[in-house]
Amino acid sequence: MRLDPTLVMKRASCIRLLVLDVDGVLTDGSIVYDAEGSQIQSFHVHDGLGIKLLERAGVQTAIISSRKSAALARRAEELNISFVFQGVSDKISAYNEIAEALGISEEETAYMGDDWVDISMLRLAGLAVVVPDAPVPVKDYAHYVTEKPGGRGAVREVCELILRARGKWGELLNQYAGT
Repeated sequence: MRLDPTLVMKRASCIRLLVLDVDGVLTDGSIVYDAEGSQIQSFHVHDGLGIKLLERAGVQTAIISSRKSAALARRAEELNISFVFQGVSDKISAYNEIAEALGISEEETAYMGDDWVDISMLRLAGLAVVVPDAPVPVKDYAHYVTEKPGGRGAVREVCELILRARGKWGELLNQYAGT
């Protein structure tokens, strides 16, 4: 269902909430355990800055993951993400709780996922985004497929897409450039 770039930008211009899956989106999907059995996750610094830029532009970010991770909780805290749902089997219910708290509609929501567990949210979102290695059935529900892979700048790519569509990208860049 991928849309024409003009229609993607139109949808992105309405976004007030970006909801992220974790494994395969914020991370590369690898699951690594240390000698004590604790999970190790790797997050890309570019994705983190993208989330911070969205926050500065007034766009909320939320995380809904079917798995639990202490590393994710720490990263979400570092990024000031208020809505973090871990170990969730029903992503729609978690989303509904977030949307009600923020007063945000489906059309104002972007969702980013990578696998079958994300299809229900992709179907709901005003802007449905997947990473390039998502399985074909999942890609069928996407409006946009990122060029960057999960855990390697895909989230930043979507953040910048939303910022450009909302007319905020240049303003934020100029702040960093000191102009």
